[in-house]
Amino acid sequence: DMGLGKTLQALVHLLLEKQKGCLQHPSLVIAPTSLMSNWRREVEKFTPDLSVLVLHGSQREADFGRIGEFDLILTTYPLILRDEDFYREQLFHYLILDEAQSIKNARSKTTQVIFSLQARHRLCLTGTPMENHLGELWSMFHFLMPGFLGSHERFARLFRIPVEKQGDKGRQVQLQKRLQPFMLRRTKQVVATELPPKTEIILTVALEGRQRDLYESVRLAMDSKVREEIRSRGLAHSQIVILDALLKLRQVCCDPRIMNLSGAEVLQESAKLDMLMEMLPELLEEGRKVLLFSQFTSMLALIEAAVREHGIRYSLLTGKTRDRESAISAFQDGDAQVFLISLKA
Repeated sequence: DMGLGKTLQALVHLLLEKQKGCLQHPSLVIAPTSLMSNWRREVEKFTPDLSVLVLHGSQREADFGRIGEFDLILTTYPLILRDEDFYREQLFHYLILDEAQSIKNARSKTTQVIFSLQARHRLCLTGTPMENHLGELWSMFHFLMPGFLGSHERFARLFRIPVEKQGDKGRQVQLQKRLQPFMLRRTKQVVATELPPKTEIILTVALEGRQRDLYESVRLAMDSKVREEIRSRGLAHSQIVILDALLKLRQVCCDPRIMNLSGAEVLQESAKLDMLMEMLPELLEEGRKVLLFSQFTSMLALIEAAVREHGIRYSLLTGKTRDRESAISAFQDGDAQVFLISLKA
């Protein structure tokens, strides 16, 4: 589970390595851009004896020659690809991947560069080791112990196809036993026993008026388009059209103004946004802090305008946010009551 101290455990282990005199080379942490400030804060708070260098930003190359002076180097997945020539020349004590599912695609250029880095020890940190299929697990274990699960093709033949396509429970158990000694899993039920169970409430919002009419028009148009595509190309070759249809329907449900559709931008009716702005003041009056996620940055822009109009203090984190640390700190320190976050931030 998330929030149970993966970062802290990794840092404490590195500190113990330093105290034992084992850190002959710096350790490298590769993490999403949004987590850079969190890693630095955790070091300052819990392991201040570890010297840390953040290689991020346009001036980072000026610090390349200094990495030997530090115990811990922090960088991001996009920058590993840009700076691959530099990193391939280094030897690290530990190579740690935070949100390690970022290398789930073994064929991506970033993953290939990470596979090639030199380190005495390797560690993956993630709350979601597998998001879509078993091939993602193969990629992580190929990083940790190249060859442990055989080639990608052999793994697919022995495990992925039998488990996913044929429902082979025997192969599933066999794979679990092989991986178990190398995986440490922590759940809130085991570690954070004092926490109350998570409450999940799903609120259904009915579309009304012109928003409902637009949804029905889009649904009928997409239904006709999808059926024609399947009829002419078959179901297996129609996924893109089907996904596009679902995307448009989801956009109408969020707010017609985020659609790239003539006339939709003038529709001011949004059932979800209206309900949100009814709920937010009540939640904030109760002293709650609110995280608001959306896949659509255009929807976040509409929410941002609404919360600003209501005088609600907020932070915003999207892929375009430059000063991420300030946005995160503002929410954590209480300066912002609401945090608007893009799912791909």
